[in-house]
Amino acid sequence: MWRASVLTILPDIFPGPLSASLAGKALAANTWSLDVVDIRKFTTDKHRTVDDTPAGGGPGMVMKADVLARAIDAAATDARPRLLLSPRGAPLTQARVEALAQQPGVVLACGRFEGVDERVIAGRGLEEVSIGDYVLSGGELAAMVLIDACVRLLPGVMGDEASRTEESFTEGLLEYPHYTRPQVWEGRAIPEVLLSGDHAKIAAWRRAEAERLTRERRGDLWSAFLARFRGSRAG
Repeated sequence: MWRASVLTILPDIFPGPLSASLAGKALAANTWSLDVVDIRKFTTDKHRTVDDTPAGGGPGMVMKADVLARAIDAAATDARPRLLLSPRGAPLTQARVEALAQQPGVVLACGRFEGVDERVIAGRGLEEVSIGDYVLSGGELAAMVLIDACVRLLPGVMGDEASRTEESFTEGLLEYPHYTRPQVWEGRAIPEVLLSGDHAKIAAWRRAEAERLTRERRGDLWSAFLARFRGSRAG
């Protein structure tokens, strides 16, 4: 069973969206498990303080190393990757998600306030991961995103396993456009090639569309794709 342990000061918001759709069904079927750890339970003062003012001054508050470390020590008793959801972390990619889905699970620390004491990041070997170049109020929503991305890849979770191979980012390209009935909607028709029954032509059209969309919308992905293509031909 794939295990997700989430360390947070807001335990009541879990499982949230993870209780619905594919992730929710898989959770009910014991394909994966969710352990939510309340960081405040590892405080030692009557106010259950998890943060303090930043050393050197400045705005906001910083999560305390000693409190978070105790929570991590209680939750991470195995070899699962320990991740800190952070806007300064490495971008979460589909390749990284696929690798995490192959692990026994993950331990996710959700930061809050201005950040987390750097010493606990180093002392507990936390890998910082970001879901995008923007700032959230905390790591909880990012943790849900990461978990959902991993859970859908677990064996038996997706109804059509073949669909995984044609998704965006799987081959470094964005996914091609999709259509379904009615054949004509508001004067817009399904492309004729998709109705031809010629699977080779359909595959070629989809590939060309995936390349076009990637080139137009994600120049970074397109450049990386071309570099890999040229490298494979050179090899």
